[in-house]
Amino acid sequence: MKIKYTKSELRKLYLTKRKVLSDEAHEELSFAIANQCLHLPIWTFQYFHLFLPIKSKAEIDSTILLTILQGRDKEIVLPKLKGKSDLDHILLTDSTQIENNQWQIPEPKEGIFFDPKKLDVVFVPLLVCDLKGHRVGYGKGFYDQFLKQCKPDVLKIGLSFFEPIQTIEDVFEGDILLDYCVFPDYITTF
Repeated sequence: MKIKYTKSELRKLYLTKRKVLSDEAHEELSFAIANQCLHLPIWTFQYFHLFLPIKSKAEIDSTILLTILQGRDKEIVLPKLKGKSDLDHILLTDSTQIENNQWQIPEPKEGIFFDPKKLDVVFVPLLVCDLKGHRVGYGKGFYDQFLKQCKPDVLKIGLSFFEPIQTIEDVFEGDILLDYCVFPDYITTF
């Protein structure tokens, strides 16, 4: 079995693996990941950045984690696409309206802008990660740019249905590593 894969190869492979999950398996795994998050050392923090799931890409149902965060009175910030590789960050309030953008990504329609430097925890979408904390996203660079705007000690937490792979072949020196990755059955610290 091949040990090293390129990001492009991994994108295709793991997007397919996610899309073939049954609705039942997807929901069960999403709940398991959200429950594992309860074991992370993050619950004294206040400001959390969370992506909303893109259904067409069979992303983890992060709305379960959203409910947990709201139940613990945490301030939640959501991403909104801005330009070709940048994000705005919007504070979630009772009046925030969520709608799908032109790429079917759920995001706030409008709202209160939030400075990324104030974030304590960022939940990072990914397809797969390796044993060192490198991740494979969709290749557009949105989160790479965003994470550079955060304070150096922000906790970066990946959420993944699938075990980490040994090595991603084409990582870049500028890639920002995850601090943790949460899987359905355990958490890895990098």
